Amino acid sequence: MATRGLRVLAKSSTPLLRRTLSNSISETRPCARILDAECSGAAALPARGSCGVPARSYGSATNRTADTELSKNWSKTPPAARRLSGEPEKAFSDDEDHEILDYPGAKTNFTHEMTFIPETAAEPVPCFRLLNDFGQPLPWAKLPQMDAELATKIYRNMVNLQTMDAIFYEAQRQGRFSFYLTTHGEEAINIASAAALSPQDVVFTQYREPGILMWRGFTMQDFADQCFGNAADLGKGRQMPVHYGSRELNCPTLSSPIATQLPQAVGAAYGLKMSRKDACSVAYFGDGASSEGDFHAALNFAAILETPTIFICRNNGWAISTPTNDQFRSDGIVVKGRGYGIRSIRVDGMDTLALYCAVKEARKIAIEESRPVLIEALSYRVGHHSTSDDSSKYRKKAEIEHWKLVRDPVNRFKKWIEAQGWWDAKSEKAIRSEARSSVIAAMNKAGQKQKPELSNLFTDVYDSLPSNLREQELQLRDVIAKYPRGYPTDVPL
Repeated sequence: MATRGLRVLAKSSTPLLRRTLSNSISETRPCARILDAECSGAAALPARGSCGVPARSYGSATNRTADTELSKNWSKTPPAARRLSGEPEKAFSDDEDHEILDYPGAKTNFTHEMTFIPETAAEPVPCFRLLNDFGQPLPWAKLPQMDAELATKIYRNMVNLQTMDAIFYEAQRQGRFSFYLTTHGEEAINIASAAALSPQDVVFTQYREPGILMWRGFTMQDFADQCFGNAADLGKGRQMPVHYGSRELNCPTLSSPIATQLPQAVGAAYGLKMSRKDACSVAYFGDGASSEGDFHAALNFAAILETPTIFICRNNGWAISTPTNDQFRSDGIVVKGRGYGIRSIRVDGMDTLALYCAVKEARKIAIEESRPVLIEALSYRVGHHSTSDDSSKYRKKAEIEHWKLVRDPVNRFKKWIEAQGWWDAKSEKAIRSEARSSVIAAMNKAGQKQKPELSNLFTDVYDSLPSNLREQELQLRDVIAKYPRGYPTDVPL
């Protein structure tokens, strides 16, 4: 029944996920069995080959008659009597391979052939895409309904994100703030997915998704203030740069430890489900996070509790400098969803239209069917992992340049909107100039703002400051007064 139900869902889904769903749904795995426990003397079922157990012949009339009588007698036994006898109800047929038995741990049919499930499928899971590397629709592609206003808004945000990354990265190199990491090559994952979500959806990002906040209204000044850690920073200067967050925009502040946001997203989704909210939670993470226990716990709980959670994995092939073949042996991340009973799809993470379609459909599934969905977005991290990394030590520079110039997701989407007649050279020049001016102005303004007061080191944890924290604050002020030149002068005391 469960399998038939899933097939109905697959048929009712849009063409986007139908192929993936069909590939992910199959009959229950058969259970190898040789001895027939229902027959006297635990007679053997017919077996091809031998593992040391004698097999009886089902070709004899005597055995066929005995089996027929056994089936008749069992069918005459009332269900209540079967339960009292401790025997599970089951269906008999002439073919024992179609016998179904409900074990507490699994509902399965039996087979007399001993077969191990292979470690990988014969073919890798296909990757959903709509545009080729030149921004041209694939011949069979069914493009989403997207008007000029939405398409150009997506592109403008991608350009703003790309420009902000380039300028902030150089600013960090100049020593204007302590740390930065870029989204180069993964702008589509940021902006296209954000465009497909609703503002009431609660989003748990990692550190490479500032575009989600940008789409929801986080201004260039907000980004600059956070990186400089000034008094206007919503986090009051307590976080590292690029650790953004906004309660107003339903984006909890991210934290550096890998994968901690995944179980948090499941808990948030469970709360949304209990409150009957028309919203879901979304958790972003990289391929490296799938090596953490929090990833597996989150997927398991999401499946069991049937929470409306969308898991979006950026599989760019590297966990800082560790390649995926040193992380796992599976066919990427997408196949891990099925192991937990989660509907999953693999998408070209550098194809804006494909990302938009997949996330939009995933949100529909998550909310309407109250179930989690896993999206693996294949991408390439063009930039270094962060300003603390030099990726040329473990990647060839020619490879990086190829992906940067030939397969850039921003340029690919620009070619598509140009082909629609929605964009031209004049528009391109204007947005590039506007974006650059906006970033530089925000950064210069942020650098001139006052730092948060010293007291912010101790507040916002307790409603009333406990005595031990008051004592620590006094001790700190005494040390600063004694060694004033050892502390920054721009922090108000």
